[in-house]
Amino acid sequence: MSHSGSTLVLIMAIAVLAPLLAYWTGRRIPVPLAVFEILLGILVGPDVLGWARSDELIDGLSELGLTMLIFLAGYEIEFGKVRGDTLRRSVWAWLVALALGLTAGVLLGGGYSTGVFIGVALTSTALGTVLPVLRDSGGLRGRFGSVVMAFGAVGEFGPIIAMALLLSGRTAAQSTVLLAVFAALTVAAVYWALRPRPPWFATVIARTLHTSGQFAVRFVFLLIALMLGASTALGLDVLLGAFAAGLITRLVLTGAAPEAGPEILEKVEGVGFGFLVPVFFVVTGIEFDLDSLLSGGRSLLLLPVFLLLFLVVRGGPMWFLAPRDLDRTDRSALVLYGSTALPLVVAITTIGLDDGALAAGEAAALVGAGMVSVLVFPLLALRVRAGRDRTPEGAEEGEPVSGSSEAW
Repeated sequence: MSHSGSTLVLIMAIAVLAPLLAYWTGRRIPVPLAVFEILLGILVGPDVLGWARSDELIDGLSELGLTMLIFLAGYEIEFGKVRGDTLRRSVWAWLVALALGLTAGVLLGGGYSTGVFIGVALTSTALGTVLPVLRDSGGLRGRFGSVVMAFGAVGEFGPIIAMALLLSGRTAAQSTVLLAVFAALTVAAVYWALRPRPPWFATVIARTLHTSGQFAVRFVFLLIALMLGASTALGLDVLLGAFAAGLITRLVLTGAAPEAGPEILEKVEGVGFGFLVPVFFVVTGIEFDLDSLLSGGRSLLLLPVFLLLFLVVRGGPMWFLAPRDLDRTDRSALVLYGSTALPLVVAITTIGLDDGALAAGEAAALVGAGMVSVLVFPLLALRVRAGRDRTPEGAEEGEPVSGSSEAW
């Protein structure tokens, strides 16, 4: 068997084993699935057992997994909930975090060229990682879920914009023009998505939904490819196109096939969470530079510093700018969920390493802190809100449940 083939077998074996471990440990303590995928990836990677190594094929699948993760995060955004005062507060919270992050990054990195990579990474929120935890716990429903979605969406989208403006190597004017062109294309796509679809469109979706035709699923992946192609053609990060594709896809399916939309999403999620997304997380573990982290004293010391900065830089502004109707418990959980970071940290550090702006130890410390945040922060958030989630479908948080004095 080829090297790529054996590594892919190991990755898929981990993808099957990880949910079993999450299920067994979940009886005592809920651990996010991605944690097992990353840790097992490190175990089989070159720095521990040496059974698996990434190559061009594996890296390509991993990039598709990250793209699918960002697409699904964009799809989850409900415009009816993410707007108004909550959206304004989330934008301001991210802008304050960006200012704090750039300051901290410059001080830690010893200059702007390194500090900008660290600073932007500190402002990210792993919405795609947090969403499965929220969905599985029932935390997406109700007011708290909509607030997390708003702050998480800005924490996912803001760093992508910052990457295009600050990390592209172009002048600010050139990047702004390219972003404006992409924004115009996205607005045009949104306008098209909001227009009524012809009757045959919904008919074809319904008739092929359970056949080999799968028109709706193929149409979704066409939208993804078009937005990725547009971002690539303009020299922007493909994650920007993936996020925009998720937003547009939701609008199209909501208008054209509102009844079939959830089932279509399940099929797309099956491809994403069943194959591509696990590949991304496992490969993140395989490619994690454990030697650089453990061999350098400064790198190892930076890991807890970065972990603390995720809470201070990203979480601090969220605490102070969270909607006033959230109590201290929900504010604490919002800070923990919003400070969870990993996918964009991996993307940003990869660019920093390629450009020579980040040292291997600094990149490993950032990614390591992101991995610990994925392990610890959602778990703490679940503990903080224990008893408030597991609300039955259709009931709002805080409403009494018939036959029980507590939420599920």
